[in-house]
Amino acid sequence: MPHKIGFVVVSSSGHEDGFSARELMIHAPTVSGWRSPKFCQFPQEIVLQMVERCRIRKLQLLAHQYMISSKVEFYISESLPEYLVPYQAERFRRLGYVSLCDNEKTGCKARELKSVYVDAVGQFLKLIFHQNHANKYNIYNQVALVAINIIGDPADLGDENNIDSREKLIDHYLGHSPHNPEDPALDGTFAGRSDYISPLDDLAFDMYQDPEVAQIIRRLDERKREAVRKERYDHAKRLKQAIADLQKVGERLGRYEVEKRCAVEKEDYDLAKEKKQQMARYRAQVYEQLELHGLLQGEPETQRPFALPLQPLASPSSPQHWKAVSSLPRTEELVVEDTFTGPVLQEKPLASSPRHSAADQSPPAAGPALRSHEVLPYDERPLPVTRKQLGEASAEPEVRETDSDVRRRGVSGEPEPLTEKALREASSAIDILGEALVAGAYSKTWSCREDALLALYKRLMEMPVGTQKEDLKNMLRASVFLIRRAIKDIVTSVFQASLKLLKMIITQFIPKHKLGKPDTTHCVERAVPLLLARTGDSSARLRVMAVNFIQEMALFKEVKSLQLIPAYLVQPLKANASAHLAMSQVDLLARLLRDLGTESSGFTVDNVMKFAVSALEHRVYEVRETAVRIILDMYRQHPALTLEHLPPDDSSTRRNLLYKAIFEGFAKIDGRPTEAEVRTQKRVATKETEKQKKEEMKALQGQSAELRETQAGVQEKESEAVKLKSQDSHGRKAAPPDTPEIPDNHYLDNLCIFCGERNESFTEEGLDLHYWKHCLMLTRCDHCRQVVEISSLTEHLLTECDKRDAFGKCSRCSEAVPKEELPGHIKTKECNPAKAEKVANRCPLCHENFAPGEEAWKVHLMGPAGCTMNLRKTHVLYKAAAPQQES
Repeated sequence: MPHKIGFVVVSSSGHEDGFSARELMIHAPTVSGWRSPKFCQFPQEIVLQMVERCRIRKLQLLAHQYMISSKVEFYISESLPEYLVPYQAERFRRLGYVSLCDNEKTGCKARELKSVYVDAVGQFLKLIFHQNHANKYNIYNQVALVAINIIGDPADLGDENNIDSREKLIDHYLGHSPHNPEDPALDGTFAGRSDYISPLDDLAFDMYQDPEVAQIIRRLDERKREAVRKERYDHAKRLKQAIADLQKVGERLGRYEVEKRCAVEKEDYDLAKEKKQQMARYRAQVYEQLELHGLLQGEPETQRPFALPLQPLASPSSPQHWKAVSSLPRTEELVVEDTFTGPVLQEKPLASSPRHSAADQSPPAAGPALRSHEVLPYDERPLPVTRKQLGEASAEPEVRETDSDVRRRGVSGEPEPLTEKALREASSAIDILGEALVAGAYSKTWSCREDALLALYKRLMEMPVGTQKEDLKNMLRASVFLIRRAIKDIVTSVFQASLKLLKMIITQFIPKHKLGKPDTTHCVERAVPLLLARTGDSSARLRVMAVNFIQEMALFKEVKSLQLIPAYLVQPLKANASAHLAMSQVDLLARLLRDLGTESSGFTVDNVMKFAVSALEHRVYEVRETAVRIILDMYRQHPALTLEHLPPDDSSTRRNLLYKAIFEGFAKIDGRPTEAEVRTQKRVATKETEKQKKEEMKALQGQSAELRETQAGVQEKESEAVKLKSQDSHGRKAAPPDTPEIPDNHYLDNLCIFCGERNESFTEEGLDLHYWKHCLMLTRCDHCRQVVEISSLTEHLLTECDKRDAFGKCSRCSEAVPKEELPGHIKTKECNPAKAEKVANRCPLCHENFAPGEEAWKVHLMGPAGCTMNLRKTHVLYKAAAPQQES
């Protein structure tokens, strides 16, 4: 019989101070367990050595409430690990792994008790802990294990497998049912079974029982089994009641111990002393009431009935269900039970939490756990299915069939009779299909439900072609009735059978017997709402199956023409719908929209866009993201109609990130730059403009320096000429005595030497600005941005400009013309011919000939009747005309 196996810790990859892996060797309510080092590298490893070579039947892990590993792997070996015995080959064999819950639903206030059923022989067990689940409490990214329990029996070299399988087969045909987990005191009744595991060996028993009381309970349990063997049933009954009462006592004492430890950690020593005294008084009272010493000394005659006036502790009542026991790609199997224990060291239980406080509640001592998970193989693929008895192949059920179901069915495997409610509900189907088949579809045993659907499938396939239409329609409606019930089934294989049957009816049965579209419509309308509901199932496998089948069914040629399924998908999302349901619906719509389009498919731009725009407001990010993708797909096909359902593209709309993403997606589809790209282009253009301005200013400063040098030379020459003239006039006659003397070397200050304008603002910087923007005799070259005289612009373009190689001289007008335009310019002969320099000047702006000489340039460029293409003069005249109009 499997029992608790003792072990020692051989090695670990590391631990935090005070939380060594050796703590795992102790099971008590106040143990702290093992913790990995802070900011450790993953994976972490612990190696355990069992006291003897044994066949492990069950492993139990009690996880920490927030230092939770995402995955724990199990390896087994017959000898020491290779790094403890050097130069030896790898001896560990992988059993599989279990995933641990991230504990977000409980706010990291509950601990998960994971039970793993295995069948492996060895003496060394290695546990590998992978990366932790992230949460706000686990700031050092640690993983922890509060306790581990190994249950098994000594490994015999005999034919144990044959013995186990023979005993299980006998139990099955005798209809034995398992013990009731709600009554742990009755467990001894089944102590003779080879696979029986005592609840006293369960990890939950030790972790929530006072250690002293736990040992007493174990001794009493041994005496109870001995009494049963000797058929002393009255004595066994009294021991059973004593064990039940002592379990409550142990739980209370364990809670007191936890409360005392809390008080010590908070340095509330008065409360700790009070708890210690309370424990001592309560323990003494119980021992006295039970006359425990006399009982242990083997004096059952002196024992009185145990009627304790103790406050009962509420046993945790939690939904118990089993999920699929899936085989790993090994010879061993891992079956997982998942139990959440209560908040650790919590003083006040949460009123709204469905979990049980560790301080005042105890998990079940034995029996199925609160939840169970499938153990997937290492590569995360779906597990291979197991086999039914007698060689029939079927998918692995998600709900384990209990032995009580087997007993109701009997050895023959027939389904149990229909209840009165089922008879009333399925009366029409019974009239058509028969009570036996409907009873199978209503059975509490998943295999009977599956067999009923498969039998119905076979019956429909074998119906002859000449059958009366009325009988066919009645058969179809009765079948749809059972399909609707099976679609809601939680067992995967039953759900698959219902989909297989529905597909056959739509694609084979109706066309074969030439039934009409109303019959196909009936099947679709009755099944699709239920299938859509299953797309929100908590099981990812069922969700995927439902979504894929709806997509496949919508593409059936018999269903596609009816345009029914799109009408269901464009219905607005309900506010209270689950996240899975909303994601599945919007994902299905996106898929079918690509497959069917909007032409005669049931999808229109209007109904799709209304759905997608409303989905943009959904609370789930994945729904909003898929809605954006749907809108972009619609824009590719119908841009104008799509924009009609969206707000205008302005700054206020783009404050919403979703609409910003949508409009930028539109821009990419149209080949236009997005807003971000436009901003980038503007930044680049601004940088280029600033760089160009700096270069122009630098060139202008160089030209200004040259102009100042030229002006200084002219001033010196003119100053000398004035002096000579003054001396000449003094020689002829004296100047009048009242004429003030003017310094000859300052008369050119504040004077532009090109246009002759004098202005007090014409300082050195003022002249630079005047030359750069305002002087009517100067202009900027459009190609190199230098300031040049207009009279020499043609010569500049042909000989000095950076782009001079791009210009040629016209022999007719003598002006600089771009070489690309020069052949056409010469050929057309539309230019005004130039005259010789001595006869006339040639203006490069207005292309007119005018009188020769330097003064003629000033008259032409500065006079009101002169050049009409001098933009600087036009600007000055406009500014002068504005005040006159105002006056």
